[in-house]
Amino acid sequence: MLPAIVLAAGRSSRFGSPKALAPTRTGTFISQILKGLSDACISPRAVVVREGDHELVEILAKTVPGVRTVPNPNSDRGQLSSLLVGLDAVDGPEVTGVLVMLVDMPLVTTSTIRRLVDAASLSSAAVIRASYGGRHGHPVVFKRAAFDALRRADPAVGAKAVVHALLTEDVEVDDRGVLEDIDTREDYQRLFGDQASRGRRDP
Repeated sequence: MLPAIVLAAGRSSRFGSPKALAPTRTGTFISQILKGLSDACISPRAVVVREGDHELVEILAKTVPGVRTVPNPNSDRGQLSSLLVGLDAVDGPEVTGVLVMLVDMPLVTTSTIRRLVDAASLSSAAVIRASYGGRHGHPVVFKRAAFDALRRADPAVGAKAVVHALLTEDVEVDDRGVLEDIDTREDYQRLFGDQASRGRRDP
């Protein structure tokens, strides 16, 4: 079994509002990501949120059945802290790896998710990354062989040190969404155009 962990515990300080609930053409960042995972038959799915983010937790509980929300009480310690909280929430004897997605990368397609999971099932690498045009991005699959290294990693460095230390395979996909990290309103305007002027929608 290969569960998914969606990291959604950032402050969104450069964006100016919670990115998880920012509107896309078909929903919100978080709903679009979760639909892609569902369409790719990925289960279970866990969303790591900031502790106290009751709005996002309540919205997901009402609109996306079967998705587990996991609060990270130490989210300001960086992305690795959220990954480890999510990993602890989904890990079990039957888990062979985890698919990690970022909430600010909602354009990743279902076919990319399937391609990455299929590649992970065949690869001997401990880390499998999506890439486009020779540039690696997200999602990333961390197989069980990487779990201990993630748990021992320096939070100040994050998961990058683990990726560099272990055998990693880049899987080329026809999906520029694996590189589109939406950090600012300028990024959002570039990708969504007039959608940027509309109000937030629930998932």
